[in-house]
Amino acid sequence: MPGENLTRVEAQERAALVQVESYAIALDLTTGDEVFRSTTTVRFTATEGASTFIDHISRTVHSVTLNGVELDASAVNDGVRIQLDGLAAENELTVVSDAMYVNTGEGLHRFVDPVDGEVYLYSQFEVPDSRRVFAVFEQPDLKATFAFTVTAPAAWQVVSNQPTPEPSIDGDTGVWAFEPTPRISSYITALVAGPYTVTRSELTSRDGRTIPLGIFCRASLAEHMDADYIFETTRKGFAFFEAQFGVAYPFAKYDQLFVPEFNAGAMENAGCVTFTESYVFRAQVTDAIRERRVVTVLHELAHMWFGDLVTMKWWNDLWLNESFAEWASTLATAEATEWTGAWTTFQAMEKTWAYRQDQLPSTHPIVAEIRDLDDVQVNFDGITYAKGGSVLKQLVAWVGLPAFMQGVGAYFRKHAWGNTELKDLLTELEAASGRDLGEWSELWLETAGVNTLRPTIETTPDGIITAFAIEQTAPADHPTLRPHRLAIGFYDEKGGALRRTERLEIDVAGPRTEVPQLVGHVRPALVLINDDDLAYAKIRLDERSMAAALSGLRTIEDPLARALVWGAAWDATRDAETPASDYIDLVLDNIDEETESTTIRLALAQLAQAARTYVHPSRRAETIEKVGDRLWKLASKADDGSDAQFQFVGAFAALASSTKHAEILRGLLDGTRTLDGLTVDSDLRWQLLDGLVLTGAAGEAEIAAELAGDDTATGRQFAARARATIPTPQAKEAAFASVADESGASNMIVRYTGLGLQHVNDPAALAEIVTRYHDAIQQIWDSRTYQVADALLVGLYPAVIASEELASATRDWLAANEPVPALRRIMVEHLAGVERALAAQRRDA
Repeated sequence: MPGENLTRVEAQERAALVQVESYAIALDLTTGDEVFRSTTTVRFTATEGASTFIDHISRTVHSVTLNGVELDASAVNDGVRIQLDGLAAENELTVVSDAMYVNTGEGLHRFVDPVDGEVYLYSQFEVPDSRRVFAVFEQPDLKATFAFTVTAPAAWQVVSNQPTPEPSIDGDTGVWAFEPTPRISSYITALVAGPYTVTRSELTSRDGRTIPLGIFCRASLAEHMDADYIFETTRKGFAFFEAQFGVAYPFAKYDQLFVPEFNAGAMENAGCVTFTESYVFRAQVTDAIRERRVVTVLHELAHMWFGDLVTMKWWNDLWLNESFAEWASTLATAEATEWTGAWTTFQAMEKTWAYRQDQLPSTHPIVAEIRDLDDVQVNFDGITYAKGGSVLKQLVAWVGLPAFMQGVGAYFRKHAWGNTELKDLLTELEAASGRDLGEWSELWLETAGVNTLRPTIETTPDGIITAFAIEQTAPADHPTLRPHRLAIGFYDEKGGALRRTERLEIDVAGPRTEVPQLVGHVRPALVLINDDDLAYAKIRLDERSMAAALSGLRTIEDPLARALVWGAAWDATRDAETPASDYIDLVLDNIDEETESTTIRLALAQLAQAARTYVHPSRRAETIEKVGDRLWKLASKADDGSDAQFQFVGAFAALASSTKHAEILRGLLDGTRTLDGLTVDSDLRWQLLDGLVLTGAAGEAEIAAELAGDDTATGRQFAARARATIPTPQAKEAAFASVADESGASNMIVRYTGLGLQHVNDPAALAEIVTRYHDAIQQIWDSRTYQVADALLVGLYPAVIASEELASATRDWLAANEPVPALRRIMVEHLAGVERALAAQRRDA
């Protein structure tokens, strides 16, 4: 990784010298299993006589020819950059190299399907990895046209940003010559190739064009690919976004490709979107995952306008790219699909992520300082996506959706195919809304931290409100108080349920906002501030409302109101204001009546974290066993075949700890125990086996036998996790060594091994990993690509130990080393998590 960075200053200096016209890129994918031949011809203008560099990470550069003169490749190429001196006003550069396939998801990823031995390729270029495939000026503001010519096996599908041409066939080999793209940034170019199975369709854009559609996946997954549903969602998204933006879809076609071993959820390559193939459901998944897939499909589609048609000038505006897509996709999901509760999901998942991230020592303003590529990589975080999306939601509530969309449409039309900065969008929003957004931007986008809002209420003895105010506080290290648009909801019991009886929408600013409109009203059982979740802020309930909410959580009728109460309870637990044991009881006593799949999913994950790391260590074992017992009862009583039943069984397996639990899991696996409506399919079998391994009731023999029956990519990932779950120090060391000491494992095997390593009930099994981990940090960072280094440093950190010894080891490492900012941030966040767990344990004592 060292030496592969690019600073913002370097990018600015290069952009001042160079304007790129076009790339012609020839890739030969028939040259072997490790490398492919890459030939790039780039035409660009420059300041005459100037010097600069072009980016290219390759195994071998065979030749570099600048304006007809062949340069000494060994002298101008350092393996990352190619130096270009004595530029002319108009230049033509040709670089011929052998570039490397990767198994890290960064560059041109190569995967061999264990089912049939077929080879599948796909590219992933964001942030700086098109340079791993061709020579390129790797920065978003040097847009150009890209014309790909690809040589590959004739039987393959070959897909890029432009419509796929008919290949020229010579025996078993084909050559595909793609038309040039419009002017786009290099990070959204793409190449996907292999014997993918494809389903095709089309739609009509608002400007009358026919837009070809394609859905691709591996042949061995094709029977599980529900292409019709994806097409239906895509059509809904096209219609919604084109109507809202007033701008037609900007590209010639729209392919969606589900690819193996993908690091993220999806990537917005122009007209050639790649998705994790975990969205091809080979087995039952929760409704939460089904909904998330819809949001992801619409998120990437929104990027075709915001990010691809109009692109940020530099990565400091990455937040705007991702926040807009997150907000717009949630809006489209709620208003254009059957998932009408998407804003409840947004509150439960995205805002929880944002609040967690915003309370770390590494929090940063939404508009972050991005000094270099390393800064970009670590800023794909809860601030960039979730806080940004939350703040945009509040901005829309303030200026109004019609004015916001009018401004966005004007922005697309004015800056089509160009690069922009935040001020360009704010200019159009101000013109459309008539509001001055300067102060809003300063307070919300340029400062860090999350505010806390709490009501203060005074009443007469018979419950008439005499004073009502909302108090706002901020953490000492981020003391900004911000304006908030929010609603106050009054909830009272009606017909056995807590239902909203009144709602008031107001603006809150400063340390205290009086609400005279509520004086004279009868105080309800529950006062919920930030009702409907308009604002981005932590909320606290007054004592009476908290008692009503906790005792009546299961009876709150509105799913979003319930999600807000769930969130407030968890936030108070994380802040060590209430004991973790109380939160555990809250979940176990109320989760059976929750109707929202994502809320269930999140509450169960938080339940596990509380039981393993937030309860006092003296009660950890008994708490985990109690939780396991209760989860099995919940599963047994849940409606047959319901999403809740499925989630409770999975949560039970993940927290199994006793001989009784192991007997239940073994019965579910071998069929001697059943639950009506529950199908024990391939993926659930792995979850059940993982629980058996966790209890010590199964091991390598059972894992190998299960893998023999499911020797697929997914099966191998589950097996890696199960092996790392074996609860002995020896197994934990073997798992650590298999990915930290050896570099051959793919990105997904690294990730699943980390999941298993940390999957323990007794953290003593990880005691020896503490020293092992801290000794390996710098070597991992120096020797691995960013994605794998991050997966190792996050996945192998034994956070579940949650002890003072672990915190001290991390503090000592930070004190003794001077890591680059990106690495330091990872370690500071680890330490913050352990310190938060220790505070929670003290509160739970």
